[in-house]
Amino acid sequence: MPFQPRVAILVPAPDYYENWHPAFTRKAAALSGAGLVVEQRVWTDPGDLSGYDLILPLFAWGYQRDVAAWYALLDRLETEALPVANPVPVLRWNSDKAYLGELGAKGVAVVPTVEVAALDDSSLAAARLQLGAEEVVIKPAISGGADGTHRIAAGDAIPADALGQRRLVQPLMPGILTEGEFSLFFFAGQLSHAIVKRPASGDFRVQEQFGGRETVWEASDAARALAAAALAAAPASPDYARVDMVGDAAGKLHIMELELIEPSLFLHHAPDKGAAFGTAVCAAI
Repeated sequence: MPFQPRVAILVPAPDYYENWHPAFTRKAAALSGAGLVVEQRVWTDPGDLSGYDLILPLFAWGYQRDVAAWYALLDRLETEALPVANPVPVLRWNSDKAYLGELGAKGVAVVPTVEVAALDDSSLAAARLQLGAEEVVIKPAISGGADGTHRIAAGDAIPADALGQRRLVQPLMPGILTEGEFSLFFFAGQLSHAIVKRPASGDFRVQEQFGGRETVWEASDAARALAAAALAAAPASPDYARVDMVGDAAGKLHIMELELIEPSLFLHHAPDKGAAFGTAVCAAI
């Protein structure tokens, strides 16, 4: 019988509130189709991981709610020299959205971002002035699933969960309301597919749990070039990546986020239904 590598996909605890199982089924099917044996391990308590040929944090959902446990896991994976995709330095770098500042410093067009150590009325006013925007979006630097993300118009009070906390302040990008947010998916550095995600009427969040919806999108040359520039700035070449971007008032695209840890990959929109994803993971072993 031919050798079949074993891969562990890190998943949430059984009581996790979001339904991650349909997306898991799609990813697991792509990996099984590539000849891999797929097993689940709860990321907060994964036990012995030494017998796996590769560990994938593809469903380490909720890490933003237990940051200490997440970083402890990364430290452990690194200390034990366990095989991980994406590599631990990439995961650690991608965990904190301060990386947006690094991308901007390297000439990559990112959504303008001001980091505030302890958000209050004064620091928010200063951030608005620096950004030249009255209507802004605030979010935690370590976040996921739009947790703690708020749209704040002029005169709005700072939400209680953000007051006094470290936050990133960004202008509300007009493109999110008119065109939507674009996502490009790369496996082993090659573009697989792209989608556009649009928020529900009256909202600005594109996540499915808030009524967002997605459709297939033919990535423009500008989007491809921007995504390539952003990925080239990562600490190492990621085996899988989702690059989210949005347009400004003139339609110029800016990086919203790099998803290199536990992204939804929307494999049902990939022409090959995830075969390239499976091939990339095999190559990482």
